[in-house]
Amino acid sequence: MRVSREVACDPGAVYRVLADGWTYGSWVVGNSRIRRVDACWPERGTKILHSAGVWPLRINDVTVVTDVEPGRYLRLRAELWLLGTADIRIALEPVGHARTRVTMEEVLIAGPAKLVPGVLAGLLLWPRNAESLRRLGDLAVGRESQSCD
Repeated sequence: MRVSREVACDPGAVYRVLADGWTYGSWVVGNSRIRRVDACWPERGTKILHSAGVWPLRINDVTVVTDVEPGRYLRLRAELWLLGTADIRIALEPVGHARTRVTMEEVLIAGPAKLVPGVLAGLLLWPRNAESLRRLGDLAVGRESQSCD
């Protein structure tokens, strides 16, 4: 499942949000809080411990960086509690002057969720990931437009 969005800032601005693990709960739909971010996030092997849902139905999950090229892409393995594991790739591509195409690809790779047919999984994930990219873009643009004058 792949979704893209064009954002009105350069790839560096978007990457700075991705590189701040404490923002993860602000732009990833379904995450309710961040419990811990490894100090060297987003280096390969580092983790974010987060929770999904609302009390009392909160579930603790973990996301691990499996590959990264600063300013270009971030690849994650998200543990989705009993549902399984997802491989997520977020790519940043410059488009014109100070614009970025952000593309998120998510593939269910393990657990019961992997048994969901690809088309159905795409229908379920597309709205969530489209909203996540909208939030990511808003954070990136908002940070870039702030000034300390």
